Amino acid sequence: MKTIFQKIIDREIPAKIEHEDEHCVVIHDIQPQAPVHMLVIPKRLVTRLSEARVDDQALLGHLLLTAGSVARRLQLTEGYRIVINNGPFGGESVPHLHVHVLGRRQLTWPPG
Repeated sequence: MKTIFQKIIDREIPAKIEHEDEHCVVIHDIQPQAPVHMLVIPKRLVTRLSEARVDDQALLGHLLLTAGSVARRLQLTEGYRIVINNGPFGGESVPHLHVHVLGRRQLTWPPG
């Protein structure tokens, strides 16, 4: 069964797309936790970070570089947070690795 992200990538479900390339898509989160809340989603399914393999290294790097590029384009000059949830206790809600980019408000520590 496809995840919601696979359905978005396949254009079966609409989403507000901020960026797309051959490796990933960046969408606006439908339940934003900050004024800017983007999701960087790999087109190839990697269930979660803990299940990534050595041959996923280039893809993982691409996701982070894309997150930084989107943050620059959106002028998150005061800072932003990158989050990857892993597993139920980590806050994972969709079993498809994705990178959250949150910004344009003061973020506190520790999160959650």
